[in-house]
Amino acid sequence: MATISVFTSNGQRTVMAELTPRFEKATGHKVTASYDPGQIMMRRIDAGESADVVILGGAALDDLAKKGKIVAGSTRAYSSCGIGVAVAAGLSKPDIGSVEAFKRALLAAKSVAYTIEGASGIHFSGLIERWGIAPEIQAKAVRQPGGLVGELVAAGKAELAIQQIPELLAVSGIQYVGPLPQEVQKITVSSAGLFSGSKEPAAARAFLDFLFTPESALVVKAKGHEPAKQT
Repeated sequence: MATISVFTSNGQRTVMAELTPRFEKATGHKVTASYDPGQIMMRRIDAGESADVVILGGAALDDLAKKGKIVAGSTRAYSSCGIGVAVAAGLSKPDIGSVEAFKRALLAAKSVAYTIEGASGIHFSGLIERWGIAPEIQAKAVRQPGGLVGELVAAGKAELAIQQIPELLAVSGIQYVGPLPQEVQKITVSSAGLFSGSKEPAAARAFLDFLFTPESALVVKAKGHEPAKQT
C-alpha cells in the first residue's frame, strides 16, 4: 500500500479531515496532508518541496503547470468559497448585510483578526485601504501569517474574525455571522492536480479521482465550499 502526500490550503483542512479516512479505509493507502496559505505553499514548492497531490487556488495550479511541476492534463477545478465573518459564541451577531453596515461593525469592534498572507487577509487589507479605515482597523488588528484566525476569537484574543468561510466553520467556540456583502466578496476557486515526479502516481491518481466523486462533493458542500461542476 502507498503513502500519498497532499499539499493544500487551510481552507481544505476540514474537507481532508473527513475524506482522507474514507479513502484510506476503502483502499488501504495512507494520506498525509500539509496545510499552508497559498502564497506560503507556493514558496515551499518553489524552494523544492514536493508531494503527490496539490489543491490550491486555480492561478497557483496554472503557475505550477507552466513550471512543469504538475502532470499535464491532470488539473481540475475542485471547489470555491467566499470570505465570511465570525464572532465568539454567545455574542450578538453584528449587522454585516450591507457594505456600510459591515464598515460600522468593523469600526465598532474592539479587535479584528485576519491573516497576513492568506487570500482572505490580503483581500480584507485591500478593502480597508480603499475605504480609508485601514489605520483604525490596523490599530486593533490581531494578525498571523496563516492558520485559523477564528481560534483567536475563541481564545478571547479578538472580537471579530475575517476569513474564508470553511476556515471559520472549522473552529469551535465561535459563531459564523455570514458572508461579506456581495459587492466586496471575493470567491476563491481551488483546483486539484498531480505533482510531476510523484513517487506513487497510481495511488495519487486514485485519490484525485476519489475527491471528485458525488459522495466527496457532499462533504465539500457540508464544509462550506461549493463543489465545482463536473463536465
